[in-house]
Amino acid sequence: MNILDLSTLPPPPAAGSRQHWGGLQGALPSLALARAALRFEGLTLVITENTRQAERLHAELQFFLADDPAAAGLPILEFPDWETLPYDNFSPHQDIISSRLETLHLLPQTKKGVLILPVTTLLHRLPPREYITANTLALKTGQKFALTDMRRALEAAGYQCVDTVYEHGEFAVRGSIMDLYPMGSTTPYRIELFDDEIESLRAFSPETQISSDKVSSIRLLPGREYPLHPQAIAGFRQAFREAFAVDVRRCPLYEDISKGLASAGIEYYLPLFFPQLVSLFAYLPAQLECHLYGEVHEGAEQFWREIRSRYEERRVDNERPLLAPDKVFLAVEEVFGKLKALPSVQLSSSAQPIAAGVYNAATLPTPELSVEQSAEQPLRRVQQFLAAQTASSVLFCCDSAGRRESLLELLRRINVEPRIVQGWHEFTTQQPALAITTAPLESGFWLQQPSRIVITENQLFAHHVSQRRRRGRLQDSNEFVFKSLAELNPGSPVVHVDHGVGRYLGLQSFEVEGQLTEFLVMEYADKAKLYVPVSSLNLISRYSGGDPENAPLHKLGSDQWQKAKRKAAEKIIDVAAELLELHARRAAQSGHKFVLPEADYQLFRNAFPFEETEDQTETINAVIHDMQQARPMD
Repeated sequence: MNILDLSTLPPPPAAGSRQHWGGLQGALPSLALARAALRFEGLTLVITENTRQAERLHAELQFFLADDPAAAGLPILEFPDWETLPYDNFSPHQDIISSRLETLHLLPQTKKGVLILPVTTLLHRLPPREYITANTLALKTGQKFALTDMRRALEAAGYQCVDTVYEHGEFAVRGSIMDLYPMGSTTPYRIELFDDEIESLRAFSPETQISSDKVSSIRLLPGREYPLHPQAIAGFRQAFREAFAVDVRRCPLYEDISKGLASAGIEYYLPLFFPQLVSLFAYLPAQLECHLYGEVHEGAEQFWREIRSRYEERRVDNERPLLAPDKVFLAVEEVFGKLKALPSVQLSSSAQPIAAGVYNAATLPTPELSVEQSAEQPLRRVQQFLAAQTASSVLFCCDSAGRRESLLELLRRINVEPRIVQGWHEFTTQQPALAITTAPLESGFWLQQPSRIVITENQLFAHHVSQRRRRGRLQDSNEFVFKSLAELNPGSPVVHVDHGVGRYLGLQSFEVEGQLTEFLVMEYADKAKLYVPVSSLNLISRYSGGDPENAPLHKLGSDQWQKAKRKAAEKIIDVAAELLELHARRAAQSGHKFVLPEADYQLFRNAFPFEETEDQTETINAVIHDMQQARPMD
């Protein structure tokens, strides 16, 4: 039987052959991939069955490589899925497009690294490499910079002009200053000009809009996966008319692109922008080793069944005709034909039958270690297990530093003092008998060669859920309620901050000072019209006053809306006065002061199955603080 030794690994597979690594329980697939990526002098391609697996492997790989000096500078790239259903009528989030464009830019020049993606993403056709290369631009201090020309170039590249820059693909111009959030960048930049030259480039915070460190240069990637310059629009229009025998005047998507607007869901019409699309394989370097995780082929087949089903459901819409699936997606046979020519490794959690090219990791099943909340000794199972494992190194893994401290407090009750380590490399090189760290591992493992045991919170607290949130910027819930025109539907009631409730009718273009500008058309009482520039979308918010069909429209030019706002403000003042009076009466009274049972509370807290948000944590702490005071609670 071939033993899979993760410290040395089997000899690499030859081109066109496949190895099978079995017995990789828990987080061991990620550990095996980390060792493989360090060994291989090229790109390690990891293909998963679905998006969730890809996200989990990415987080776990970062942990296993983070503090390893041998992995310094080793990129772990993601190529995320659009996160839309096939032929959806809305576009992916700008952050997703940003990540995809960044990866497409980096891949051809990546000599050694890791790329993780779900097989569903691999089935999408992509723009040619030349499009990314030709639309990538570097800006440096001291460089000539024509503001008007750059604005046109950014709009043609898919960037959106806004009042204030918050998200990828946005820019704003104020005098001799341009704020810009480049695709693929982790931060927006402020470009300050002196005459027609770049005087300085500074990073700034999208939350506070305060600039910080100077940089010498920045890189601009295209704003979208398709072009919007005049030649591309003309090519799209011609290709659309050739592909569909429909009345283009009744196709909003065709009209939007004709006006240079990024229509929602246009990504599924990518073949109409380019003479020929490519697959992701066109971006990959020559030195390549493929690793398959999960039922990859079944995942691809399931995705194609979904594609066909969605296509058949929607193909009869003459206002939004669809391209045939083979125009937008790659066939499963074509993708796996390319994969078959590569050296590849199939990773499995179960041990595989003995055969040539099969290697099984020497592991033991992890025991039942869950904390018994109501028992006299809640950590009895953990205590008994640790007492029997004197020859193994044991690592406890927690989701966050806060949960690590809570677990340390529980372990001290059974006289267990794990050493805090920063990561996997420190644990394996210094080999403490007991250690604890923060790590995004969902499942632990028990590896026999060498003898190492990893215990995660999921094993201790059976209902715990490890969550990987995409933490975006915090934003006032009452501000910028509409983030894009796609959220506005003709006929819907909306509220203008200065004019009150009206009904949105659609978009209309006018030439203002020699420039074609789009306006939102809003209808008020007596059929009066209000035209709001698209750049002032932040002045419009949703109507939430009841049935949208019966929304009362205000009269333009009257003081009706101002009276309504004034009346609301007066009511707010009255409510505030009542609350202050109530608070004063409560403050004059005495209440019951609770004592927090620290030990029991820590057990209860660790049993909570989800990761708290910042707001939840703040609220919980405030409630506990109030309960410990000798006054009535709010």
